[in-house]
Amino acid sequence: MAKITVDGQQYEVDPKLTVIQAAAQQGIEIPHFCWHPKLSVAGNCRMCLVEIEKMPKLAIACATQVADGMVVKTKSEKVINAREAVMEFLLINHPLDCPICDEAGECKLQDYSYKYSVGYSRFEHDKVHKPKRIELGPRVMLDVERCIMCSRCVRFSDEIAKQPVLTFTQRGDHVVLTTFPDTQLDNPYSMNVIELCPVGALTSRDFRFKSRVWEMSSTESVCNGCARGCNTNIWVRNNEVLRLTPRFNDDVNSYWMCDEGRLNTFKFVNSEKRLSGPFVKKNGALTRVGWDEAIAEAVSQLKTFKKSEMAGIGSAYATNEDNYVFQRLMKETIGTKNVDVVPHVKEGDEDDILIRADKTPNMLGATEVGVKPADGGLSLKGILQGIADGGIKALYVLEDDIASIPEIAAVLPNLQLLIVHSSVQNKTTEMADVVFSCSTYAEKHGTLTNFQGRVQRIRPAVSTIEQDRALDGFSMSRWDKFASRNDRWGRPNKRDARPSWRIASAVASALGAKTRYNTAEDVFQEMATRIPAYKGLSYLKVGSRGAMIQHSSKTVSSRPTVSV
Repeated sequence: MAKITVDGQQYEVDPKLTVIQAAAQQGIEIPHFCWHPKLSVAGNCRMCLVEIEKMPKLAIACATQVADGMVVKTKSEKVINAREAVMEFLLINHPLDCPICDEAGECKLQDYSYKYSVGYSRFEHDKVHKPKRIELGPRVMLDVERCIMCSRCVRFSDEIAKQPVLTFTQRGDHVVLTTFPDTQLDNPYSMNVIELCPVGALTSRDFRFKSRVWEMSSTESVCNGCARGCNTNIWVRNNEVLRLTPRFNDDVNSYWMCDEGRLNTFKFVNSEKRLSGPFVKKNGALTRVGWDEAIAEAVSQLKTFKKSEMAGIGSAYATNEDNYVFQRLMKETIGTKNVDVVPHVKEGDEDDILIRADKTPNMLGATEVGVKPADGGLSLKGILQGIADGGIKALYVLEDDIASIPEIAAVLPNLQLLIVHSSVQNKTTEMADVVFSCSTYAEKHGTLTNFQGRVQRIRPAVSTIEQDRALDGFSMSRWDKFASRNDRWGRPNKRDARPSWRIASAVASALGAKTRYNTAEDVFQEMATRIPAYKGLSYLKVGSRGAMIQHSSKTVSSRPTVSV
């Protein structure tokens, strides 16, 4: 270890670190624009200049390696004057776009202007004008006037995404960020440059001008686009999800997230096809009913079949808690051994960065908590064959649009009873006899287990009627009045949806089982005592970064492949 002194305080640090890395480990912020912990050092913004004893000039902290006995000053008069000069230089031609810039509120240039700038400019001439609203690619918009030439986006494209299409042209104050001729920024990770950009030069074409950052709430969650389980933040305004951004977790996704997960895993939460409340098929059409009536209808019909005539299909899209209570309902309460889960694998759609071929977030978790055939029970292939042959007459499906798969849709008309949990209208709900409106991953507490065996938390970012009813203690009849119009705070309609574990628990109770789950955490605590892989885990231990299960009895790759 090397002993260094920073602003009069002595620390022991790894001698392989740079000054900015060593300072960050000790909670000391050295301002910077171009440096990023996962990218190569460029050293071109000069914002991280520090004073080091025995060095004739100020040194850039991002490229200066620590040495034993080094004395660093980050707040000396020379350093402060240098920062003010750098900020004045950067702001000479920077446009006054803050009132219309999407980066406002998250902008390093804004923050540093307040903390380190002198607050005025000696430059009296017209600013240099550069191209604006340039479509850098199908998902990223460029405003060159705002660019401070930190080169983060260039280095990301070269080093992480392996698509070297960005470069600087011209020189001096006319320098321009652009793509090489006949190319565009269209790699599967292109939108990561938006977070990397310390100013508002690179913006999302999907999110552009939709909201200010201070108008949204941010909730820690997990991407449900594939088995990687990238850590994310869900940004919500007026009870509507507006964007997803990656959240740092070095054990899972580092600082990154793919464009597919960022854009296509939350739109269904706001979809016009969202279900609100349960439905029962009457006279050949699904009719909205109350929860008690829907549960009673499902139970009365389930009682008409033998155990061997029923089967359950769990979901690799649902949480561990949902799948756990569901398999207990099917195996212990209903008594059928025919339980399995449908895999959704897109062969070839995988890379060595983040993207996985398994397009579900919880395949391993569903299997581990018991969504698999009991001894002597039918697997997925056997269940489908049983439906085709008439041996399986009733099917209970948890949060999976199985009818979107042609080979499964072909046999479903043979069923006499189809019960479905779903958050949106889809091909499976169209064929169902009873439909329970379930919460999406953005509306409930729970955990998901990624392909590595890491258990990770999701939390509600969007409110539902059930959540407010539980908080306020309102009666069911009174809340039904709110279901058809805006709530009392004037926000958009809230869906009458419940977590699948709570619905399955209610069905089990109606069938005579004794269930005592009040929260998702109660379910997880029971899992941690009954399932060896989750032994000793708790929501507290899972925390924000996740925790590993103790073993894996079955890997996703061993499952049969079903096309997405």
